[in-house]
Amino acid sequence: MSFPGFTVILAAVAGVQPLQAATIISGTFILEDAATLLAAMQVASGALSLPLALCSLYAGIVLGDLGLYGLGRLSATHSWAKRLVPHQRRNIGQAWVKGKVIPLVLVSRFIPGLRLPTYTTLGFLHASFVQFALAAILATLIWTTGLFFISLRLGLLMAHYLGVWRWAGLAVFLLVIISVGRLATKLYNQRNPE
Repeated sequence: MSFPGFTVILAAVAGVQPLQAATIISGTFILEDAATLLAAMQVASGALSLPLALCSLYAGIVLGDLGLYGLGRLSATHSWAKRLVPHQRRNIGQAWVKGKVIPLVLVSRFIPGLRLPTYTTLGFLHASFVQFALAAILATLIWTTGLFFISLRLGLLMAHYLGVWRWAGLAVFLLVIISVGRLATKLYNQRNPE
């Protein structure tokens, strides 16, 4: 689903809240930050209600996070995983993550590229599901709310100053977010080589 595709679908289902919610939730499974930005732009243009946009974003992102945890948990049941990670190493990993689930989830939410490996590993190691779910909800509320309201404010400014060019401004903003995330990851990896 591309940027124009997402907005075209949202425009096509305007006024049909269940379909708007389903579109936003689906968008979070593809690229959640882009779905957040686009939903905020739709709210800024008046095509989407703020509560519906935020609730749909929260639901989609948390469901995606729980899905990653579930994939890790499911992979631990397969024989290839048991051969790849012997029981003793799993025990060491389980002991290490015990008590660190919440900080691990919070950190991985804010550093690009860490969610997939962190969440699936936590599932694989049978980390506390309750702690994971609570941390995922908390991290989503903080990150998504912040990004949404920054995007909403930016969307209002872009609509006012850029008019029909606001979508180009959105694309530039999204590229900046992705670039900053990649730069932060690169700097982190340079400071903390394995």
